[in-house]
Amino acid sequence: MNTASPIIRAGGEGERRWFAGGGTHTWKATAEETGGAFFVFEDRMSDGKMTPLHSHPDADELLYVLEGEIQVRIGELEETIGTGAVTMAPRGVPHAFVVRSEVARLLTFQTPGGSEPFYVGASDPATAAIEGPVDFARVQEWAQRTGAVDILGPPPFAPRERH
Repeated sequence: MNTASPIIRAGGEGERRWFAGGGTHTWKATAEETGGAFFVFEDRMSDGKMTPLHSHPDADELLYVLEGEIQVRIGELEETIGTGAVTMAPRGVPHAFVVRSEVARLLTFQTPGGSEPFYVGASDPATAAIEGPVDFARVQEWAQRTGAVDILGPPPFAPRERH
């Protein structure tokens, strides 16, 4: 039996959450709404935001760059990509990215949608007042609690020199 619900959301609509790993998420389609089939969110981040090297043991992850530029590593592949580009990290494959533009906006699609509890635990409802420092300890805690993310090591990117 299909438990998915029809969804129509305009630009900017969706639950907004401040992610402890940096950035603001706008949830476009939750696992509950899709019957667990997938989870989709927009992620707005600032220059220099990095993810640790990690994998998703039970989910494939597609990123679509809506705006800006990121440097991404998936397995042995590494490239800097911009607006309109797409990446796909199959479940279990180590990956990471760093924002290389003033602002980047990504559309993240994970299937199935079982990773959503990790993002709930590692985030807070976003308000104009919430935007704080990255809290990788909280990200690590929720990764371990849910099993949705395996943190494999620090970000694999060298910091960019500022002039």
